[in-house]
Amino acid sequence: MPSTVIVGAQWGDEGKGKIVDLLAQHSDVVCRYQGGPNAGHTIVVGGETYKIRALPSGIVRGKPCVIGNGCVVDPEVLIGELDEFEHRGHSTEEVYVSGNAHLIMPWHVAIDGASERRLGKLAIGTTKRGIGPCYADKAMRLGIRVQDILDPKILRQKIEVALAEKNLWLERVYETEPFDLETVASQYESYAQRLRPYVADTSLYVDTALADGKVVLFEGAQATLLDLDHGTYPFVTSSNPVASNAATGVGIGPNRIDRVIGVAKAYVTRVGEGPFPTEMEEPWQSRVREIGHEYGTVTGRERRCGWLDLVALRYAVRVNGIGQLALTKLDVLSSFAELPVCTRYRLRDGSESPDFPAHQSDFHAAQPVFETLPGWQEPLDACAAMDDLPDAARRYVEFVERELGVEVTLVGTGADRERILSPLSLEAVARP
Repeated sequence: MPSTVIVGAQWGDEGKGKIVDLLAQHSDVVCRYQGGPNAGHTIVVGGETYKIRALPSGIVRGKPCVIGNGCVVDPEVLIGELDEFEHRGHSTEEVYVSGNAHLIMPWHVAIDGASERRLGKLAIGTTKRGIGPCYADKAMRLGIRVQDILDPKILRQKIEVALAEKNLWLERVYETEPFDLETVASQYESYAQRLRPYVADTSLYVDTALADGKVVLFEGAQATLLDLDHGTYPFVTSSNPVASNAATGVGIGPNRIDRVIGVAKAYVTRVGEGPFPTEMEEPWQSRVREIGHEYGTVTGRERRCGWLDLVALRYAVRVNGIGQLALTKLDVLSSFAELPVCTRYRLRDGSESPDFPAHQSDFHAAQPVFETLPGWQEPLDACAAMDDLPDAARRYVEFVERELGVEVTLVGTGADRERILSPLSLEAVARP
C-alpha cells in the first residue's frame, strides 16, 4: 500500500493540516517528520476548531500518530495537547514519540528570544519557541533527547552539564537570568512521568506498518521555502521540511516513499522577515488577510499576503518531486475582478526567468512578471464538484496545472473539512 508525503509548497500555512486530516480517514498511520511547536495546523470539524502544534493532524481522525526523530519536542506543549484531546473525547493511546527526538529546554526558549532582540533589524523573525537553539544543540551533540527522560539519573546529569555552559551564555552574552538546576530537573522529571508511556522505537513501528501493507501519511511542520537547505536562507526554519526528509525524520529508507502531494494556497502568504516578490499592496493585502483569516495559528501574527507565485511553486515541485497538488483557499479570491499570477521573475540584469534564482542576492532583487487572469466574483459555497466551479475559477486551476505540469487533485473552497473538491474520490487520492 502507498506511503505519501504531504508537503507545504510555499512559506507555510497552506492548509496541510486540513489535507492530512482528509486523507487520514483512508490511512492507517500519520507521522510528523520534522519541526516543533513553532508551527500549527488548524482543522475545522463540524463547527469545532482544532489548533494543533505538537501532535500530527491524524489525531483528529483517531489514527495512530507518530512524532519522529526529526522533530523537536516541547514537553509542556505536548502534554497540554494530549490533555486537551483527551478532555475533548479523543484517545491518545496510539501516540508514539521517538526516543531520538530532541527536547526543547527552557534555555533554548530564553536564548531564542534574547538572540532575536540582539539582532535588532537583522532579526530572522522566529517564533521565539526555542526551535533553532534546540536543533543547534542537536548538531553540536549537546542535546537532551526524549529517551533521556526514561532514566532520572541520566536526565539530571545532562541538564547539569548543559546548564554549566548555557547559564554562562545567558548571563554574560545575553545579560539574562540563569536557570536553577533543581528547578529545571524537577520540572522535567514531572514531565517524564506523563510522557514515558508514549516513548517508542518509531522507526521500527513505521517500518513494520509499511511491511504489513498499511497506508502511512507523512507530514512536515513547515514548508519548502522555509527549508534550512532549500529555502530563502537565512529567513528559514532550522530543519528540513522538504519531502525527502520524511525518510530521515522518521527512520525509513527513501525507497519506502511512494509519492508526494504538495499543498499550496491559491495565493501565497509568509510570516516573519525576508523577501517576498509577489507581496500585495494595500488595500488588497488587508482585504485578503481578513477574508482568509491570515493570522498565525501559534503566534497570532499577521501573515503577509501575495499573489500566487508560480516561479516559487515550480521550484517546490522540483525539489520535492511533487506529483499532485492540493490548491487551497480558492474561495478567498472570489471577490476579485482580476487576478495577477507571477509566472516569471525579472532579474537584476533585466532578463526574465521562469526558474527560481539559485543565489540569495538574485532572489532579493527579483521582480515579479505577472499574467492577469479574470476573476469569477461569485461565491464557491454551492460548488459540490469541480465541474460546479465558475468558468474563470476552473480556468485558474487549469492555468496552474499547465504552468507546473502537475495535476491539481484537491481544491479547497472553504475552512471546513468538507469544503474540498476533487476529480477523484478522497479514497482514490489516499489509496491510488
